[in-house]
Amino acid sequence: MVPTRITREARVDAPVDRVWDVLTSPEHIAGWFGDSASVELRPGGEMALGWAAYGDFRAVVTKVEAPRNFAFRWAAEPDVDPMQGNSTLVEFTLSPEGSITVLTVVETGFRLLARPAEAQAEHAEENAKGWEQELAELKAYAEK
Repeated sequence: MVPTRITREARVDAPVDRVWDVLTSPEHIAGWFGDSASVELRPGGEMALGWAAYGDFRAVVTKVEAPRNFAFRWAAEPDVDPMQGNSTLVEFTLSPEGSITVLTVVETGFRLLARPAEAQAEHAEENAKGWEQELAELKAYAEK
C-alpha cells in the first residue's frame, strides 16, 4: 500500500536559528544532504539538490517562515522540473524545546505520482529510509 505521508523527527542539540541555517543555506545543505545544493530562499524560488550517484533533483520552494517552517516540492526523478504528477511535497517544522530543536519532516504526494502503485510505494519506502539517514546526518552536522 502507498502511504499518504512519511513523517520523521530528529532532536537536535542546537538552537532553532542554527538548525534553520543548516536546513536552508546551500553551503550547509551540501554538508549533510547530498553533494551540492542551491536555494533561492523565497516562495517560488528554485532549488537543486545534487548527488554524484543519482543526479540533480530540481525543486521549488513553497514556504519560508523563518525560523520555524520551510517547505519545497521536488521532482521524483533527476533533471526534470517539479510539477503535478512527478513531485512530492517536503515540509519541515522546527520547534524549540529548551536548548534542543525538534525537527520534523513530512513528505506527501506519493499517491499522486504518475507511476504504478508499486513504484509509488517503492519511492515512498526509499524516501522514508532516506529521511532517517539524512536527518541523522543533519543532526550530527548541526551539533558540531
